[in-house]
Amino acid sequence: MQKITRKIMTWGNLLELIMIILVLSQFSSVLIARDTSMAVYHPDPTQYPDHIILSWSDDPTSTQSVTWRTDTSIKSAYAEIARADASPNFVYQAQRVPARTELLNFDGKSANYHSVTFKGLQSNTIYVYRVGSEKRWSEWFQFRTASKKPEPFRFIYLGDGQEDLLSVWSRAIRTAYKTAPDARFIIHGGDLVNNARAYSALNEWFVSASWINATIPIMPVIGNHEYYDGNWSTHFFMPYWRPQFTLPLNGIAELPETNYYFDFQGLRVIILNSNLELEKQAQWLEGILKNNSNQWTIVAFHHPIYCGAENRDYPKIRDTWNPIFKKYKVDLILNGHDHTYARGNNPERLPIHPDDPTGPVYVVSVSGPKLYNINKNRWMDRAAENTQLYQIITIENNTLDYKAYTVTEELYDAFQIIEKSKGHRVFVDLQSKNFPERMYNNTLNAPDD
Repeated sequence: MQKITRKIMTWGNLLELIMIILVLSQFSSVLIARDTSMAVYHPDPTQYPDHIILSWSDDPTSTQSVTWRTDTSIKSAYAEIARADASPNFVYQAQRVPARTELLNFDGKSANYHSVTFKGLQSNTIYVYRVGSEKRWSEWFQFRTASKKPEPFRFIYLGDGQEDLLSVWSRAIRTAYKTAPDARFIIHGGDLVNNARAYSALNEWFVSASWINATIPIMPVIGNHEYYDGNWSTHFFMPYWRPQFTLPLNGIAELPETNYYFDFQGLRVIILNSNLELEKQAQWLEGILKNNSNQWTIVAFHHPIYCGAENRDYPKIRDTWNPIFKKYKVDLILNGHDHTYARGNNPERLPIHPDDPTGPVYVVSVSGPKLYNINKNRWMDRAAENTQLYQIITIENNTLDYKAYTVTEELYDAFQIIEKSKGHRVFVDLQSKNFPERMYNNTLNAPDD
């Protein structure tokens, strides 16, 4: 009888093993097919804080904003902050700050969004913080405030993520962080998600970035898909944007938290909304650039001045904004939307000499897996199709250093803008001549291509 029992148990174990193999084989085929229906962890809010994200809504030298989400049972939320110390006893020095709470009901989903702006912080100082409620807290995270004087730093730029966020785009932000773990902030170039109504898509975006969002300030650009809910004819705006992001309110009144600027250690970053109110933003832009004491200026918005993809052109944006960029000698324009890579500083192909002053350098990039054909009108000096990328921009004294990497950590493009004397800057192209441009005909393609 004992032998029979053992035999039955053996067959049972064998059946379990067969079932496991079948499940694993199905799962692997899903991954190979690049299926977007991967499991998403905790898609619905709970009593524990999630979607924790740093940003700035005020001066980066003395303030830091943080936003997070819970279910609606958490009515009173808090953040706690202390100066960081190598001793874990910093917890006894933490100060508690009540959060502002906003209820969002949309498409049958409800959540409370909580936000705090820490004020009165010391510049160039590491702080630790956590968020939560009386009994349910996040882990402690660290951030560093900006210095009051220009000091070397670098930041990350990511073009459109938009699709397959958890399954494929996640490697872009994670590899970018791996390349520049000391990045002081991240600019996202718009189209964070494909459908602004899609509850699960934004959750995938947060799962992909995870604790990176909670340790490096995230400064997003608004894209056209943040106005898309499956129908372009409606004037729809992503309901999660303002509850989830705490951003500056120093832009035009008509576009709160989608048109703004901030200064960081000698750099002025200007974020524009290329979907609406172009003329009003142009008037605002004139003032922000005219009264700019920073050494460097970078502008980011979604639709390109010069398009990287075929059959696209945005002459109204170019005619309205580009003369202002040139007038005030903006150094770098960061765009997305075209799902290609393109970079150039002489789109009109004017005769120039190596020591001539540079105009704005125009960059179009993409970090997600939705990819288009390159514009055959070669205004750009470096281009790519069928390639996910990220950018690392370093500011150090009289040099702006730009590097574009593929998500497989290859240096794909590089240049520098060097200030020779006040107001006189030159462009130095550092792209590798031994690295051919990546196009659909020489890169890995899907089986049916």
